[in-house]
Parts: sequence; C-alpha cells; structure tokens
Amino acid sequence: MMAEKPTRAPQAPKEKKKAVGPLTFLAQVRAEGNKVTWTTRQETIQATIFVIIMSILIAIFLFLADTVITMFVNFVRGA
Repeated sequence: MMAEKPTRAPQAPKEKKKAVGPLTFLAQVRAEGNKVTWTTRQETIQATIFVIIMSILIAIFLFLADTVITMFVNFVRGA
C-alpha cells in the first residue's frame, strides 16, 4: 500500500508592496525607531565591560591550551 503524499495548504497570492516616496520612507523609519527600547548608558557600559573581560579570559584560556598542546607535541616528538 502506498503512502499518500502530504498536500500543501493553499497559499494566498503575495501582494505587491506599494512604492513609497523617500520622505514617507524616512517618516516610517523614524516611527519604527521610536518603537525600539534602547539600552541605558549604564547598561551599555556594563555590557561592554563584560565583553572585554570575557574576551580576555578566553584569550588566556586559548593561550594556555595552545601552550599545553605545544608542550605535549614537543614531548611526543622528542624535541
């Protein structure tokens, strides 16, 4: 017995977007920008400090991992 192929739901035809002038476009962009919840200066500073600290910690970890792997390879090679 053959399995039936799943049928797709009919899709509504795509509506063509109406072209708008540059001034209308800029007004829409400004309206959308006003809807955005922006971070405070304090939140931005805290996030930046966090990113810098995490970058330093990851750099230290990778340095140590590279050093250990290099020492292991040199030991195996007998160098």
